[in-house]
Amino acid sequence: MTESSEPEKKEQHKPQGPGVLKVMQSIVAGAFGVQSDKRREEDFSSHSPWPYIIAGILFTASFVVGLIVIVKLVLASQ
Repeated sequence: MTESSEPEKKEQHKPQGPGVLKVMQSIVAGAFGVQSDKRREEDFSSHSPWPYIIAGILFTASFVVGLIVIVKLVLASQ
């Protein structure tokens, strides 16, 4: 009985989501407004929006913190 259940396990693999690099490329391209239609369609056909949502929030937060740090450094040097 174990032999018959093994092929079933091999056929039932989960579809993999987008990789970290692909998500980051999409987030940065979307932030600068240079996302291609093909890439946008690939992103929206993804099974789950959560990787993009989390990466977008992290990117936005780090961008804002980076701007605050730059402004404080510039103001402190005057």
